[in-house]
Amino acid sequence: MKVALIAGEPSGDRLGAAAMAGLRALRPEASFVGIGGPAMAAEGLVSLFPLEDLSVMGLAEVVPRLPLLLRRGREATAMVLRESPDVLVTVDAPDFSLRVARRAKAARPSLPVVHYVAPSVWAWRPGRARRLRGVADLVLALLPFEPPLLEAAGVPCVFVGHPVAAEPLATEAEAAAFRASLGGEGPVVLALPGSRRGEVGRLAGRFGAALGIVAARHPGLRVVLPMAAPVAGMVREAVASWPLAPRLLDPAEDRDGALKRAAFRAADAGLAASGTVSLELAASGTPMVIGYDMSPLTWAIARRVVRLDTVTLVNLVSGTRAVPELLGPACTAPALAEALLRTLAAPGAQQEAMRLTMERLGRGGEPPGLRAARAILQAAERIQPPPRTREPSGA
Repeated sequence: MKVALIAGEPSGDRLGAAAMAGLRALRPEASFVGIGGPAMAAEGLVSLFPLEDLSVMGLAEVVPRLPLLLRRGREATAMVLRESPDVLVTVDAPDFSLRVARRAKAARPSLPVVHYVAPSVWAWRPGRARRLRGVADLVLALLPFEPPLLEAAGVPCVFVGHPVAAEPLATEAEAAAFRASLGGEGPVVLALPGSRRGEVGRLAGRFGAALGIVAARHPGLRVVLPMAAPVAGMVREAVASWPLAPRLLDPAEDRDGALKRAAFRAADAGLAASGTVSLELAASGTPMVIGYDMSPLTWAIARRVVRLDTVTLVNLVSGTRAVPELLGPACTAPALAEALLRTLAAPGAQQEAMRLTMERLGRGGEPPGLRAARAILQAAERIQPPPRTREPSGA
């Protein structure tokens, strides 16, 4: 069985890797082609081109990259048609991946297409659900409240859970050893300024300044920054001007992620860009402050189209507003520092929201990657659907 996968950013790379592992468990003979990052490469994918070519967010940020993105889209479509897979799995990044799927399906109508990660129609542009009709034969949802919204638009959708709920965690002993390796006795804070160049460029300076303010109140503060591979060099340059030197975790030296897992479990709090990382922090039980900014044009558009009062996934899934977030013009160093100081002073305030989030994302059940694999096989081969999961209450 041959499976084509297209992931467009680091979070999609992790989702694709989990699905690949599930597919191999169910169909050991499965082979893979497509586009992905290091996690999918570890599962055996040789990417058509670097994932970083697609990892861009925001209207103003996309425009300069448009010629490259269009060329990569043509190359991806040609790859799918050339390889003639049994199923095409597009992972998030809908503006790119669904364009490829639409063209491939127009040329080969019998090609089964599974789109992994439902578009966030509950947040903005609800009409996007209709765009999936005739392109995606099945959508795999990460969040439990998404299937009814997609199905109301005539798009088959199944909740498979989020892989972060099943990823391994560091033990208490590993976390304690990591804290000891940092030396000192002050609080440990994770700095997570993003995995895209635009995010690091906008947030790293503000995060560093905020941590300097916090360090004035906690002189023993220890900061740890797990770098994302695509922006590692950029992060090193950015932190050189920080008022305190963080412990950098280089992904090239932490290939199995053990140090990163230990850091997440050991930290007293995290200061993070908005995104999947908030779920990683919640999985480790680490309270957080979320900060995010974008270009003025993208921010102006977002303010008019986003229909929610929060973008943090922990808040959305738990149905609370436990995690403080500072977005756009509110994302300033003093505001981030104040929120982080409050979080360090009351670390238990987010615990119930984080626990509820993990429960609703499938913790304790069949691994989401395996459930995603069953659903992909269902679309490709009409096998039995994945087992129904208990619908979480209150979602």
